[in-house]
Amino acid sequence: MPIIKVEGLEKTFKTRDRQAGLSGSLRSFIAPRYRERQAVKHISFSLEAGEVLAFIGPNGAGKSTTIKMLTGILHPSGGKATVLGLTPWKERRKLAFHIASIFGQKSQLWYHLPPQDTFNLLARIYELDLNEYRKRRDFLIEAFDIAEYIRTPARKLSLGERMRCELAAALMHKPSVIFLDEPTIGLDVIAKQRVRELIGQLNVEEGVTIFLTSHDAGDIEQVCRRAIVINHGEIILDTPVAKMKRDYLKVKTVGLLLEEPAATLLKTDEKSGEQRLSIQLPSSIHEELLVTEGIQIVKAKGHGLELIRKPGFGPGLKRL
Repeated sequence: MPIIKVEGLEKTFKTRDRQAGLSGSLRSFIAPRYRERQAVKHISFSLEAGEVLAFIGPNGAGKSTTIKMLTGILHPSGGKATVLGLTPWKERRKLAFHIASIFGQKSQLWYHLPPQDTFNLLARIYELDLNEYRKRRDFLIEAFDIAEYIRTPARKLSLGERMRCELAAALMHKPSVIFLDEPTIGLDVIAKQRVRELIGQLNVEEGVTIFLTSHDAGDIEQVCRRAIVINHGEIILDTPVAKMKRDYLKVKTVGLLLEEPAATLLKTDEKSGEQRLSIQLPSSIHEELLVTEGIQIVKAKGHGLELIRKPGFGPGLKRL
């Protein structure tokens, strides 16, 4: 039986049109006009226990609205959905004991309190046995390496530190399903990688089903095995991430930030006529750059990186 099952789910928002100016405001008050916007249009899919799903699409596609319906925050305009056999908007309180959600731009940590106090409060909210809670808390503190942060007020934590505490808080009651809405938004590269590792770890070690939305390709590529693409409220693609990469992600763009105009750095080879742009990379870089379309795979390992433009090819990375 699927752990999440969605059939013909729809959500339409009714908004009031307001006109500018005093007279417009009076007209809107006396004779209000409304318009409807269908945020989610008759979508259907299912998710098995232990799956890691990327639910992706542009802004306004219906991702967050879908999550809010699946967690019981919003009541749908039509269709059916079950999570762990429960109808979210009808059995929200019962479902809350078995799921967790993290919204990257909204914190569940109390702003002026240290995470330790939030953990204690969540233990009471979820009616956890005191001894079991202490074991679980200590396990999560060690697993997420947050011992030095739990007594610091949440407002003083960095985004990366806070997100690790957010994940620990969300897992305190051992949920079977966790909904993640842009969990790495605003994080630096190192913090993003750490959060991705933690998400993958909890899926492997605890079998948690993960429903993730993100605009970051790294989240999708490194964490998820299946992707559903939604646009204008409709599902347009449901496929394994590996297949999506093969079929659609055929080009990787590498951006460079130069301290001086590129024209002053270009050198022309007298014999071949090739234009070369030499850039020194710091020795700390050990990142493999994957490129395609006839250009070799290169590795940046502290040496000068040459960008070579050849006749018939666009700018590309060729060799160290």
